[in-house]
Amino acid sequence: MTIKFNEIDAIAIATAIKTGESTAQTIVTKCLQQINQHNQTLNCFTAITAETALNTAKQIDTEIAQGKNPGILAGVPFAVKNLYDIAGIITLAGAKINTKNPPATVDATAVAKLKQAGAILIGALNMDEYAYGFVTENSHYGATPNPHDLTRISGGSSGGSAAAVAASLVPITLGSDTNGSIRVPASLCGVFGFKPTYGRLSRAGVFLFASSLDHVGPFARSVRDIATVHDVLQGSDIRDPVCTHRTPEACLPQLNHNIESLRIAVADDHFATGGEPEVFAAVEQVATALGVTRRVTIPEAHRARAAAYIITATEGANLHLDNLRTRPQDFDPATRDRFLAGALIPADWYIQAQRFRRWYQGCVGEIFKEVDIILAPTTPCVAPLLGQEKMTIAGEEVLVRPNLGLYTQPLSFIGLPVLSVPIRRTNGLPLGVQIIAAPYNEALILRVAAFLEMEQLVGLISNPPNCT
Repeated sequence: MTIKFNEIDAIAIATAIKTGESTAQTIVTKCLQQINQHNQTLNCFTAITAETALNTAKQIDTEIAQGKNPGILAGVPFAVKNLYDIAGIITLAGAKINTKNPPATVDATAVAKLKQAGAILIGALNMDEYAYGFVTENSHYGATPNPHDLTRISGGSSGGSAAAVAASLVPITLGSDTNGSIRVPASLCGVFGFKPTYGRLSRAGVFLFASSLDHVGPFARSVRDIATVHDVLQGSDIRDPVCTHRTPEACLPQLNHNIESLRIAVADDHFATGGEPEVFAAVEQVATALGVTRRVTIPEAHRARAAAYIITATEGANLHLDNLRTRPQDFDPATRDRFLAGALIPADWYIQAQRFRRWYQGCVGEIFKEVDIILAPTTPCVAPLLGQEKMTIAGEEVLVRPNLGLYTQPLSFIGLPVLSVPIRRTNGLPLGVQIIAAPYNEALILRVAAFLEMEQLVGLISNPPNCT
């Protein structure tokens, strides 16, 4: 039997390799062929580690032949957003300025942990410069179009990560999420994208954008792949002082479909306005499948967005002040202008934003005393066109870049765990729905997602029209 690696998930690939149904070398070779065939069009990869990947695959096959277990992800290809350190490669973070930096000497913690679990690194992926954007239209490295429609964006800033999974170039990737940079591209590309609780996964060896907001997390084809990668990446890390010393909790063994005891509600108010009718229809589709009728209001979400913008712009600009002074011409113009604006924000605005953040966190915490899970749209629309600056949503003309995070930004602002699940639609472009929980309740999110996956309401469209 021939294993079609681009049609099955990571766990199935690892199982096939460990049982002798396929080999790691075969899988990696097919993966590289797929990338070679489609990357010129999709522009997902900025670096491909082909030789190292093939050598690692050979080593894994040898270990299996000797009766050893290389790990739960044995032989599974993966790739990472190019702000993750990869030993021997320059960490671009989507920037021209970074090309003058020396190569990384060690892998980012997340990369190292996936390798320890047997996964094989294939390369680094395109992104918005310094992770400041929702479009992955990079003036230095080009745009990454949406695999479902090459005239449209893949979302960002982890656009290369989402598109690579959507196009079946690799089964799992890693991205980062400050204000929605995992969830937005996951929604627009039709894949699973997970932002765990702030501080749950180590960011060591990741080029940060706004430290008090940044998360790392995976994209994948299935809920069990998301759970597996999350479990592999857990654990405290002295290299990242934000990464807590909380005892890791395995989510994969808890992927049962029992949701009867869960208190689930749909977010209204801010999360029920400002979007196209089809995004709210997707949320109602999920709510109906779960038997949900309850509504909850997350107060002051619009102010949470404003405060998140202030914190993001201030922290991001502060990180790049020297280069803004000495070489502004080397930035992507869209990034530079927003950093310059951030550098001019008064300090007391930043302080007030952080104070509001603590108050808002308490308010949302009270809601989670009454419910376990909240449902909300991921994006206010399907993927806009490449190069599109403005879009009309709900009859109002708005800017594309800031408004794609309309529903994601108020949630990452207080570090909540959120999974964007791809909704199976009979027609039209992909859309996602956010499944949200209180901090450290990732297992509940994944249980709901597993139920929806079993009901075939969510899941990856395996072969986008531009990748067949």
